[in-house]
Amino acid sequence: MNQEDQRPRKFVWPLQAMPLARAISLGYGLLIFYISLTPFDFNFQNGISVLAWLEAPLPRFITLFDVLVNILAYIPLGFMLVFACYPRWRNFVALGIALIISAILSFSAESLQTWLPTRIPSQMDWWANVLGGLLGGLLAIPLGPQWLSGSAIRRRFDQWFGVNWAACALFLLFPWSQIYPQSSWLGTGVWGHAIFASVDWGTMVMNHVVQESIITALCWLGTGLLLSMGMRSKAPQWNILNGLLCLTVLMKVIFTTLQFGVELSFLWLTAGAIWGMILGSILLRWALLLSKGSKFWLTLLCLLSATIAINFLPDNPYFILTLRHWYQGRLIHFNELMQWVSVVWLPLALFWVIRNTFAVQLKT
Repeated sequence: MNQEDQRPRKFVWPLQAMPLARAISLGYGLLIFYISLTPFDFNFQNGISVLAWLEAPLPRFITLFDVLVNILAYIPLGFMLVFACYPRWRNFVALGIALIISAILSFSAESLQTWLPTRIPSQMDWWANVLGGLLGGLLAIPLGPQWLSGSAIRRRFDQWFGVNWAACALFLLFPWSQIYPQSSWLGTGVWGHAIFASVDWGTMVMNHVVQESIITALCWLGTGLLLSMGMRSKAPQWNILNGLLCLTVLMKVIFTTLQFGVELSFLWLTAGAIWGMILGSILLRWALLLSKGSKFWLTLLCLLSATIAINFLPDNPYFILTLRHWYQGRLIHFNELMQWVSVVWLPLALFWVIRNTFAVQLKT
């Protein structure tokens, strides 16, 4: 055999279409429609033409916040649409398609808002949305073919998760589950006021720093172990989970700025949150060395214990005082959606880890 044939050759990942980008684009488009049209209390008998907003004057008061929100909301859509067009359409053809779809989506949402009593459609919103779609497409065009075909992203996630796409989805959804304000940092699954009703603790006084530290540590330890069970054994689990925590913190800072203002960007980063992340990370470093069976039971113990503590222990009084001064404004419908994400992430994660564990045991 020729000596050159015996040399290992580097595997070249094939450049191909990215179905995930198309699914994300569709899902994000539906999300925009939901946020734009909720609470769906249409009044079709208001006597206003569906296209009346095209002839209406610009709003008398235009705030920078409204303009930025409308631009930022469509940047991810334009970005992902360029990915979704590859490889059939590329470069400025893909940019044109992303721009047209963004314009049509925004036009449809603004037109339907004509029949919503709580919404005011305007040309300013439409132009801001179109600009956001254009900027998102321009950000995607300079990326190389490997990124546009999804090969680089797919290869990375294949190295991390293999075929565990459910674990991958939970991984990507976790930072979004932390955006809605919470009494304890990383404390998802707040069902107390919705299911169990609020608990009257009377004059009971608790050390809220210790309480938040324990809840945060339990949540991060349980979440980290849960996600590690969906990763490949050879994946750099510790580094990946640390990166996820840093991304979650960054997103929390950005959205807290939008919700409460720049001066309160780090309002949530209390002493309890910091010590909880430190303690949870230290314990997670050790727990990642455990067997899969031990990880499973420790995950259930941590997440169920944290859920009980979150829903039955009293809320931090400073957190309650902060919510009273929270003016949601144009983000009210987005915040409602993020609240639902925060509520459903934990039961979905528990359902997946239990189902996955027992499925593996049945196969063996």
